[in-house]
Amino acid sequence: MARREEYEAITERLLEPILEENNFELYDIEYVKEVGNWYLRVYIDKEDGITIDDCELVSRALNDLLDEKDFISDAYIFEVSSPGLGRQLKKDKHFAKSIGEEVEIKLYKAIDKKKEFDGILTAFDKDTITIEIEEDNTMVLNRSEIAMVRLALDF
Repeated sequence: MARREEYEAITERLLEPILEENNFELYDIEYVKEVGNWYLRVYIDKEDGITIDDCELVSRALNDLLDEKDFISDAYIFEVSSPGLGRQLKKDKHFAKSIGEEVEIKLYKAIDKKKEFDGILTAFDKDTITIEIEEDNTMVLNRSEIAMVRLALDF
């Protein structure tokens, strides 16, 4: 297990009782390096949406546990937030909840000179994502070729 995955797994174990007690759901955890800084990000959700007070509650409780366990050797910035309206879909449970929703997909390499596609998420499996890009016109993309999938923001 890579160090990143280990840190995320330990953080998830520490977080579970806090989330259960408050009827929150873990959306995602990521330990990433950006512009020279390490970030430990926790994304939480609940049916009616997450408030700033919810994030503060989880942040305070988990921060104390992170300080106590002190299992991350690097200096890092700790953040707790909602996944947001344009949330990334990473896990199968995210895709399952989003069937029928409009998504934006960015690819690593262009297909027919395009790297970005929008459509309605109609299906997924362990290897592919299927979107309807026009009425009765579907596109099947290999998950290994997808850099990012997120819910589309329509304003």
